[in-house]
Amino acid sequence: MPIDKLPQIPFGAVYFRKSNPPREDWARDYGIAAADGLNIFRHWFMWASIERRPGVYDWADYDRQMDLAAEHGIRTIIAELTHTVPDWAYRRFAKARQVRADGRPLTSNMGVSSATGGFASNGGGAGALSMNCPEVKEAVGAFLSALASRYKGHPALLGYDVWNEVNYAADVDYSSWMKADFRLWLRAKYGSLDALAEAWYRYSYAEWDDIEPPVEVAAYPENLDWLEFKRQNYYGQMQFKIDTIRAIDQDCLIAAHGVGGAIPNMAANSSDDWLAAEKVELYGLTWVPSRRGFSPWQNFFGPDLTRAAARDKPWWHAERPGGPLWLQPQVLGRDKEDGRVMEPADIRTLTMTSFAAGATGILNLRYRPLLDGPLFGAFGAYGMDGSRTPRSDMQSRIAKWANAPEQRELFAARPVRGDIGILVIPEAQAWDHLLNAHHRPETYREAMWGAYRGLFDNGLQADWVHIDDISGYDAIYAPYPIMLTSAHARALADWVERGGKLISEATPGYFGDRGKVGTVQPNNGLDAVFGAREVEVEFMPDIADRIRLSLDGRPLAGGGFLQAYEVTTGRERGRFDDGRIAIVENRFGAGRTLLVGTHPGAGYFRTSSADALRYFAEVFAWTGRTQRVRLSDNALQARLHEGPAGRVLWLLNPTRELRRVTVAIDGRPARLGAAFWAAADAVAADDTAAVPPRDVLVLRLA
Repeated sequence: MPIDKLPQIPFGAVYFRKSNPPREDWARDYGIAAADGLNIFRHWFMWASIERRPGVYDWADYDRQMDLAAEHGIRTIIAELTHTVPDWAYRRFAKARQVRADGRPLTSNMGVSSATGGFASNGGGAGALSMNCPEVKEAVGAFLSALASRYKGHPALLGYDVWNEVNYAADVDYSSWMKADFRLWLRAKYGSLDALAEAWYRYSYAEWDDIEPPVEVAAYPENLDWLEFKRQNYYGQMQFKIDTIRAIDQDCLIAAHGVGGAIPNMAANSSDDWLAAEKVELYGLTWVPSRRGFSPWQNFFGPDLTRAAARDKPWWHAERPGGPLWLQPQVLGRDKEDGRVMEPADIRTLTMTSFAAGATGILNLRYRPLLDGPLFGAFGAYGMDGSRTPRSDMQSRIAKWANAPEQRELFAARPVRGDIGILVIPEAQAWDHLLNAHHRPETYREAMWGAYRGLFDNGLQADWVHIDDISGYDAIYAPYPIMLTSAHARALADWVERGGKLISEATPGYFGDRGKVGTVQPNNGLDAVFGAREVEVEFMPDIADRIRLSLDGRPLAGGGFLQAYEVTTGRERGRFDDGRIAIVENRFGAGRTLLVGTHPGAGYFRTSSADALRYFAEVFAWTGRTQRVRLSDNALQARLHEGPAGRVLWLLNPTRELRRVTVAIDGRPARLGAAFWAAADAVAADDTAAVPPRDVLVLRLA
């Protein structure tokens, strides 16, 4: 298997993005990298930089990278960047330029992350030319075939990354090529114009050519079809690239990496980490705290999401920063400690967080900083001149530790299943995107992230669970389930009936197939599952901070929407402050449900209130599950791994002071054993540990 060719722990960086680093430094950089324990490099093999003229390739710089890698024992991932378009191709295939919703074609620009030309102006990964044009697709395939033929069997080659930061821009592609393929897709789905007319509520199509993709982002069936077609189209192009490479080289590894973007950008930008991970042997993520936030829950969120999407496949932190980010103000913080200036302890914290979440490799998104363009000086663990820094020294220490034979059994252990699952419903996100595109309330994002954070802040490990994967869990929290297809509603009902425990926030499945509202709520038979029916509903997220309710008499602030109920087979557990029924518990078959008539996740995301924090602890207790790892201080985080050699506990302290904590495993005091990783001032004895600031203890469990 190609995956078997990986080092024990791939640890390295993205190195060459023509024209950085300078040619005269390459040999020295490779020597330093190898000496520092780095064992893998990824390079950007950019179509626009290699095929200088049609059929004329300049491989010299890339050949040198491969040969240096072989010389120094460093494995190479080739990142194919066919979305960088040669200038000659941009001219030759002018008729195939991707087009925005407003009719403007994408332009060919300089790339912010390489300071070379040929990048589209849309910020996504699709490129300026439409691969729906057969001539463009043929040219892309020819380049990939030449690439794979040249490096097949090279001793440094490990494999290919076939999609850098899986996503595409929301407002493309409206080219004639894309429209033609959309019509073919619709014809295959609906069979006739009459069937399409009924589905879309458009009754005057005379020919298939009358159909135009929707430009307005709005909550209608035609928009759902457009989103789904785009997803299938671009992921089909991903598969084309894989098949083209595989036709020549059956032995190489195929990888890709996203941005941990399925929440909240699966709909608008098709950051579908689950679908992308299905197609490759090794999946990963880019996670840059200076852009995404540097609090502990944020640093765990991206890795946790990627682990869930990988569905037991190995995954890695494909791009983590090792240096500063200049000139890009941080939205979520106003200090140098928000991730914009990386200290050695930050390198350790980020790396160990990803390992604790289950990453099987780490790559810095720059080996050393770019010397050109607006991202000059950013992200590199090594200096502007390639010299070692305290940050690179920390990186080197971890790389050597992770690949030592003594850690083999440590990394053979994998994270245990979480205490509870958080339900991910792609249709709910898609419908929220269509409903709210114009006035932009952030209810979906706030509800999903707030629920994750509410559980996380209680020390619970919450796994992101795609609705197709619910059979693997017996307790699930559904933060924002506003749309469910009839098939998914049946699957959820069957899961509860077989013994599942479901906590659902308001309006579960309110919108059904094609976005149609059910006249009985909860919709599609879910009223029987929850033992309640809606009597009133209020969709006013802008004033949701006024929603107040109680659970068993204890106060709670709401968020998002308000849905009030009448009880059928369930029993009342709480009311809104105005007296309407807010929370209903029910038994359904062998399972149980708890329906909460607002979105406490969104409320907690906004306020971080003690009442909401207690609520998440209480609803977890309602499931009857025992928390796998309980700490006396939830300022620290813990992750339990299990493997052939036993159990391993990762204890992380993201604070800036030494913290002491007692540990319980499965409800009993832990028996902490020998350390895989421990600083000099770390202590572990019996069930008590002292973890130094911004450090980690990795311990066997006796």
